[in-house]
Amino acid sequence: MTGSVLSGFRLLQSSTAAMLRPLEGALRAAGPSLLFGFRLWVSVSLAFYAAFWLQLSNPFWAGASAAIVCQPQLGASLRKGWFRMLGTFVGAVVSVVLIACFPQDRVLFLVALALWAAACAFVATLLRNFASYAASLAGYTAAIIAGDLLGTVGGVDANAAFMLAVTRATEICLGIGCAGIVLAGTDFGGARRRLATLFAELAGDVTAGLTGTLATGTTGTEFRDMQTVQRELDRRVIALDPIVDQALGESSEIRYYAPVLQRAVEGLFSALVGWHAVASHLATLPHNEPHQEAAAVLKNLPQELRSAPEPGAAARWLAGPEAVHRIYQTAIPPLTALPAETPSLRLLADKTAEAFAGIAHALDGLALLVGDPARPALRPGRDRLHVPDWLPALVSAGRTFVTIVTVSLFWVVTGWPGGGLAMTFAAIATLLLAPRFEETYGVAVLIVIAAILDLILSAIVAFAVLPGLPTHAFAAFSLVMGVCLVPMGTLLRAARQPWQVGLLTPMTMVFVPILQPTNPETYDTLQFYNIALAIVAGLGAAALSFRLLPPLSPAFRARRLLTLTLRDLRRLAKRPTQSDWERRVIGRLAAMPNEVAPLLRAQLLATLSVGSEIVYLLHSAHQFDLGANLGAALEALAEGRSKSAIVHLSRLDEVLATERAQGPGTRDVLRARAAILGVSQALATHAAFFDAGAPR
Repeated sequence: MTGSVLSGFRLLQSSTAAMLRPLEGALRAAGPSLLFGFRLWVSVSLAFYAAFWLQLSNPFWAGASAAIVCQPQLGASLRKGWFRMLGTFVGAVVSVVLIACFPQDRVLFLVALALWAAACAFVATLLRNFASYAASLAGYTAAIIAGDLLGTVGGVDANAAFMLAVTRATEICLGIGCAGIVLAGTDFGGARRRLATLFAELAGDVTAGLTGTLATGTTGTEFRDMQTVQRELDRRVIALDPIVDQALGESSEIRYYAPVLQRAVEGLFSALVGWHAVASHLATLPHNEPHQEAAAVLKNLPQELRSAPEPGAAARWLAGPEAVHRIYQTAIPPLTALPAETPSLRLLADKTAEAFAGIAHALDGLALLVGDPARPALRPGRDRLHVPDWLPALVSAGRTFVTIVTVSLFWVVTGWPGGGLAMTFAAIATLLLAPRFEETYGVAVLIVIAAILDLILSAIVAFAVLPGLPTHAFAAFSLVMGVCLVPMGTLLRAARQPWQVGLLTPMTMVFVPILQPTNPETYDTLQFYNIALAIVAGLGAAALSFRLLPPLSPAFRARRLLTLTLRDLRRLAKRPTQSDWERRVIGRLAAMPNEVAPLLRAQLLATLSVGSEIVYLLHSAHQFDLGANLGAALEALAEGRSKSAIVHLSRLDEVLATERAQGPGTRDVLRARAAILGVSQALATHAAFFDAGAPR
């Protein structure tokens, strides 16, 4: 009897465990998302507790700031917090300066505020990541303070300007500090390891693509397939930028060596450019030559690089980046010293070496991230900021100015008590979305929907839940906030679709400003709905502005980038003074929209290659006395006459070929002829592009 009971108990236990196993897996998978929801709740509650204890006038700005700063990644949260403090300080100072300049003139004050916001939108569009966010914040912090300073019809209260600016800045910084304390104490971050993994994977994928191209050659169909693969790799390299910023937020050591990571990203772009040049050249060769010359290049590579990296190679690279870096470094000298007999082989060897040098720079970044003691990273100097295109920033500035002026004018004319808050949230939405190019109107609409959902939730909390709580029961108030914020944060952390992120992110940010809890709590229905309507109206005005004044389309931006790069190439041909040619064009390659056709990306890569070869030929001009033929070719290129440029380059190649006697300068002569060959092939392949807009 006892045995049957025990066997029945074991059967029940095993069946129960089998039934609970899926639930256990689901809870384990939901653990990180649920943990972030609790972090969001604790951050906001701590900010409210501190604001209530300090008896600040509008404590909801502290809670709202904590919710805005709290991000699923630790590095993003801390980095965003520092930049938010900087932007808050600048915005508060500017608001006081504007009041001092226009103490009695509301029209000039509002126009000056709109101009300041437009300038912030301009800078936010030029910068990236959290630096861009700081510029946006500097604009809408001034709008927040201005909205409180102005009366129902826009009258300026100059006497309260300084203290109000200090109070608002204190509330915002308090929320930032509370969120930073909670996140730093509960999350050790993973951006550094994630970035290192991405560097290793991308370096391996580019190596696989390059060696695969050398091993198989390139036909027309294979070249088009390679362009598709390269476009995806471009997208992945561009996507490294925000992760780099997150890693900088997690570690002061990484932040000190930030230029090393920037050089690592540029190295990946350089590797892609070298791979594209190799594939483009192989596609132009006769049927048998590509395999012969590619085989000669492969023969001079280390055994580890002659084939694609094996599965799991990224993990080994993370464990020992110095050994992998040594392999790539040792591959470069044999390629540059390869005894090539033809300019074609010289071109293949040099471009392959350039690609491996770029990957070696990426491995420098990998070594820094994994803390490899065998390879200390030396910190290079600061890089100059390159702006791919000024026009998108001007469009953002113009849209922001028109939106704020329009909402302010409506406020002054109607005397609506909620007009100041509507202006503030119109400024917030336009400034936050200013750096974004794609689907800004759709994102703005999602923000409005999120505000409406928050309005419904806030009304339930404000009039059905909070009145039943004891007057000074902060624990009960915090529990109510947790019931609302924990599910929001959990769903945001688990969101995978863009529309889900676009809806849940503003829900976590707008909930507290709509609810606007005070200490003690007030229950003014008319005031609540006036505030809620003002917030929704301001966000709606921002959405309408993106509909009426949309960002530049991806196709238009791509054509602009190509036109600007072609203009710079012609300037380089006329006046070879641009020492940073490659970095400038790589910046435009990173700014190229992902939706554009592969041909446009190929044209930009061809322009980059032509400019780099021109720089090399100009540096070599004194050594080989290139003389009039090079000058005539550059003049024809600057004037948009590619056929004439090819003719002059062919004459220059003939001159160099006659000087090719066996001697110490043979390799340099072949390298110059390879540069001429690369320029001629690019001009012939994309003649219509290089001749575009030329005077006739």
